[in-house]
Amino acid sequence: QVQLQESGPGLVKPSQTLSLTCTVSGGSITTNYYYWSWIRQPPGKGLEWMGAIASSGIIYYTPSLKSRTSISRDTSKNQFTLQLSSVTPEDTAVYYCARGEVVQGDFSSWGQGTQVTVSS
Repeated sequence: QVQLQESGPGLVKPSQTLSLTCTVSGGSITTNYYYWSWIRQPPGKGLEWMGAIASSGIIYYTPSLKSRTSISRDTSKNQFTLQLSSVTPEDTAVYYCARGEVVQGDFSSWGQGTQVTVSS
């Protein structure tokens, strides 16, 4: 069974870049046909899909965050990463990585989530 684990700093200063890594075990991120997503949940709000990288390497972003978001992967480490630039306190959220059967849904496996707070 595939397992996902997020890692990264829990506190980021405003205007800096948030960087998170998702380490996958029990399955390869290049195995067809899955989509490896980043999803976040701000306090008191619903889940927001941020973007995904397909097993093929194609990358998708939600339009509202596209200008600030970069998703990449390291296949040798079976990891994929999220970078979110120019963060503000509104980017404070629990960040999840997940494996989906389609680009933006059918999530079959989730990481436990990691809290990221944007504050000076």
